[in-house]
Order: sequence, then structure tokens, then C-alpha cells
Amino acid sequence: MNYKLIVYILSVLTTTFAMSSLDLNKIFKQGKVVEANIFALIMILAISQLVSTFIIDFLEVSRIL
Repeated sequence: MNYKLIVYILSVLTTTFAMSSLDLNKIFKQGKVVEANIFALIMILAISQLVSTFIIDFLEVSRIL
């Protein structure tokens, strides 16, 4: 159970680091910084959820085999 929390935290940190290289302000209209930051936060949480779920499922399946 404890490894799931560690995987979630590591995936959020890794995704945040990866998303920090993107300039999302160019995608949004000028002056919409708050909306760009909210979009980045939602993307970080969504991508980290997908990555951590994949890793946890992979670890659980590999234990069965």
C-alpha cells in the first residue's frame, strides 16, 4: 500500500518537471495567465494519474507472474 503513494508522488513530480519546459502562455490569449496555469495543473494531475496507474498495474501484474 505504501508503494502506491510513493509512485503517485514521484509521477506528479516527474510530470511537473516535464510540463515546466512547455510554454503554455503561447497557446492561450495574451493576459490569460491564470487560465494557462489552471490548464497546466489539470494536465499535470491527469498525466500523472495515467502514468502512476500504469506503473502500479504493471507492478501488480509482474508480482502475479
